[in-house]
Order: sequence, then structure tokens, then C-alpha cells
Amino acid sequence: MFPDLFSVQGKTALVTGGSRGIGYMIAEGLLRAGARVYISSRKADACAEAEKELSQFGEITAIPADVSSEEQCQALIDEVAGRESAVLHILVNNAGATWGAPFDEFPDRAWDRVLGVNLKAPFTMTRLARPLLEAASATDDPARVINIGSIDGMIVPGFGNFSYSASKAAVHHLTRHLAAELSPSILVNAIAPGPFPSKMMEEPLKAIGDQLNEASPVGRIGRTEDIAAAAVYLSSRATNYMTGAVIPLDGGLSTTVGIRIGGE
Repeated sequence: MFPDLFSVQGKTALVTGGSRGIGYMIAEGLLRAGARVYISSRKADACAEAEKELSQFGEITAIPADVSSEEQCQALIDEVAGRESAVLHILVNNAGATWGAPFDEFPDRAWDRVLGVNLKAPFTMTRLARPLLEAASATDDPARVINIGSIDGMIVPGFGNFSYSASKAAVHHLTRHLAAELSPSILVNAIAPGPFPSKMMEEPLKAIGDQLNEASPVGRIGRTEDIAAAAVYLSSRATNYMTGAVIPLDGGLSTTVGIRIGGE
């Protein structure tokens, strides 16, 4: 009845922090679904390696950029605009940073670094990409911004990642604010992932991976297809009537389990 409802065929997407982890998974999912994908990462060698690996799934271009810098954000947007005739259908603000330390030892620089990447950069990228997104928007299929939050911004984590959890809670509210500002031509939603295999989760998974599996109502951590499906869904016509939403993608950890993983 609705054969193209979940299609992203022919759309162009930009995924920040797309060389590894959740960003890489999202890029792979969008490529497999037929989108042309740009990814960015601070490290040129990581970009080159990810581009090589992801090319088996579709048309992929990697552009080195540090999104904590407004100048590099602008250069990234300009590069995409030049390659895509100033049109962009999907922006995924995924690049992130974290910092862990005991409360009494938590440094001020952890706030500057983490909020700069996790909160300021999504705002800056969205502001700079707005003309490209507006150009791609159609009445029956608006452009999309997808912000990657975290369940740590919804519940109190059992780790000393104070600036990270606060930044992700702020990303969720920024998503709502941007949704109000940019609708109806640009729809803005967020995904709040739980545990997924990534560089950021490497140490916690080593330490309490079994606990996370046991605590999850679905008995496991996230997989590539889980985050890929959520990103494709939010990028498609299936969500034309959704903006300002924050979707927990955590196997039910944040919504059904009343314990603090990793706490005492």
C-alpha cells in the first residue's frame, strides 16, 4: 500500500563522527538503504579507512573535520555543498566525546571539551547546514536532522561521566528547540542509544558487559541493524509526522529497569 514509505533511495546524508562506532553503523545502514553518504572524523587516516570499508555498501565520501571548530564545520558543509549542488537531505549529528573521573577529581576542561563536541557542534552543524537542508526539503518529504543523544541523558548513569550525561540531556532538549524553530521544512529528532559496541563503550563493556546483557529486558546490547533501522526510519517518509521526538534505543534499559548499572 505504501511501497516507498521507508525508502531513503537517492537521498544524500552527512554523518559526523562516521568513521567508527554508532556513526559508522548509521552510515552503513543508510548506504545499504540506497542513500549517498558523507562521513566526517577528526583523523584523516580513520576517514580513509572507513571510506574504503564502507564503499562495498554504496556511494561513500569521507571528509576529515573537527566539528568542535566552527571553521571546520563550515569547511565540511562547503565541501558537501560543492559536491551535491548545495542540497542535503539528512544531517546526522553523531560526533561525540566523553570524560570519566571521580566527582572530586573531575576537571573543568572536561566540560569545555565534551560540551563543545556533544552540544555546541550539533547546533553549529545544523545552523550551517540549514540552507542545504531547506533546498532538499519537499512538502511531502521534509529534510531531516537526527541528533544522537544517550540514555545517560535520560537516567542517572552509574559512572563518573558528569559532563557527558549533562551534554546528552541538553542534546535532547536542543532537539525539541530546533524542531520548533525549523519545522515544517526540516524535521529534527533524536535517538538515545543504550550500550552499543563502540570505542566509547569499550572499557565499560569489558568491565560490566555481562551485567548489561543480564539487565537488558531483551538480553543483549545493541547491534548495527538496531541503530541503522532507527536512522533509516527517521530519515524516511514514515516519520513525516514526527519532530521533536527522542527515541530510546536501549533494549528497555531506561524505561523498564529500575537499577543503576555499574553503581554500588
